[in-house]
Formats: sequence, C-alpha cells, structure tokens
Amino acid sequence: MSEPLIIGLPSKGRTKEQVEAWLADCGLDLKLTGGARGYLASLRGLDDVQVRLLSAGDIADALDCGEVHLGATGEDLLRERGGDVEQRVLFLRALGFGRADLVVAAPRSWLDVETMADLEDVAHDYLARTGRRLRVATKYLALTRGFFARHGVADYRIVESGGATEGAPAAGAAELIVDITTTGATLAANGLKVLSDGLILRSQFQLAASLRADWDLRRLAAAERLLRVVEARAAARTRATLVWAADDGAAEAAAVEALVAAGAGRRPNGLLIDADRAPSAAASLTAAGAGPVTSARPDFVFDIACRPYDELLVRLRAAGRIF
Repeated sequence: MSEPLIIGLPSKGRTKEQVEAWLADCGLDLKLTGGARGYLASLRGLDDVQVRLLSAGDIADALDCGEVHLGATGEDLLRERGGDVEQRVLFLRALGFGRADLVVAAPRSWLDVETMADLEDVAHDYLARTGRRLRVATKYLALTRGFFARHGVADYRIVESGGATEGAPAAGAAELIVDITTTGATLAANGLKVLSDGLILRSQFQLAASLRADWDLRRLAAAERLLRVVEARAAARTRATLVWAADDGAAEAAAVEALVAAGAGRRPNGLLIDADRAPSAAASLTAAGAGPVTSARPDFVFDIACRPYDELLVRLRAAGRIF
C-alpha cells in the first residue's frame, strides 16, 4: 500500500486561520490528529491525505524539494527559491489572501530618486565617489538580484536582513531595502518611499504542487478529489442559477438560445450563468414571457474538466514522474 498524499499547511498565525477558513468554506474541515499542539492533521471527507503543519517558509522548501505533494504558502517564498522554480513547483490556484507586495524602497530624502533608472545613476555615482557599493537590505536575495539585473542596476551589494528590514537605512546598515509591504504604512513610518517602478512581485498565498514529489496513482486520485472540490467551490462563487417554469414558447426559446450563445450553461428548467449577468439575463427571460424567474447561488459547480488537475497530470508526465 502506498503512502498518503501529503499536504503542507501553515501551523500558526493569521495565514493559518485564513487557510482553515478557506478549507472550511470548501467543506474540508481541518482536524488535528496529534493533539492541540500537534503538527499532523487530516481533512474531513478526504481519505489517503496527511496534513503537515509547518511554517510558510518550510512549506515552500518542502514543495521545492518534494517532501510534500501539495502546499499552501506565499508566492514570494516560492519564487525566492530561484528563477526556474516553475520547473519544480506548479502553481495551482491563487487563494486571494496573504496579499503583499515585494518592493524596492529608498529614503524619502532622496528627492532625485523616483525610478530604478534613477537608482542606477545614484549607485554608479556612489561607487565612484566612495569606492563602495550601495547596500540593499533584504531577505529576498534571488528576487532582488533578478529584478535589479533586469533594470540594469549592478553597482550594489546585498546585506542579508535577519530582522526588521525597514529599519536598516535608519540604523545605518543599508542605504535602501527590498521588502514585503501590505499598506506601505511601515515603510512611511521609517522614512522610506517605494520607487514608482519598484514593484517586484504582487504576492498572495498559492495552492501549489511539487513536481519533485513521489507521485503514484493513489496520491493522484486523492489530489484530484481535493482539486475538484476546490475548483467547484471557486466556480460557485461566480455563478448563479436561473430557474423558471418553461412553456417552450418561441420567444422564450430565442431568449434562452441567446444567453447560451453568450456563455450560459443549460440546466434542467434553467440556466447556469455568471452571477453578475443574472439580473439582466432574468430581465431578458421575463421580457420573452418566461417567469417567474428565480435566482440562486450554488454551493459547488463541478465541471467535467478540472484545469489544475489536468495541468498537474501534463507536467508530471512531461517530467517523467508518472506514465
């Protein structure tokens, strides 16, 4: 018998609460199996699944090296693993929380530095004048190097930050920083400004799959069940059903055909439609003599295809992980 599908989820903090709420919304309640302080859990309704509760950074590491099959963690942490991370990790679904921007920030007192091009000039002049390179404090070494290289900035050196990065310029440890921000308030409080083209990454929590993990048919089946539930719940959030007592009149049939041609799906005695189009669609149906038309929001919409799972199969086959 093969081992279970292993999923890495956050063990503490606000993101743990958000991930648990997201799973519960999908009908997949998290249940600790090692006691209140344990680091193993299960998901209600999904057999052959073991949940490991880890830090967000450890989840990114585990996905990259194949210690877990699926995981939920910050996109910034995954992309910091290196420019070819998408050869090792497949991004399955953005989860809509844990949002933060990775940015380049300089002191507000640098009035002539507003762009990366300005920064390149200043870095060159600083080296010529002092014989030293500008210091950039950051925890994101790979993303910083890649972004600076794309903007032609070479006269700098990275000071790896182990604490509150935003305080490095004021403490004299660096001239500027690359760090995560949500509102910019902390940067402003430390006398820093974000360069106008200094956005490196808009990050959020991602559900991702490891292309290096040990996959087999049993684990794939468990992953498919999970992904179909997740995708069905996500689809339901943007859909509505319209139901009425059909009388098969010509005007009603023409109205239905027009809505189907515009993307609505047929359902017994009704349609499945984008939620934001439901009011106008109901109006066109009632104008054609159908009605009364009722609208409801489904809990889940299970489609035949499941894009994340299908893409996972393609990538695993291409990598020679399954046949």
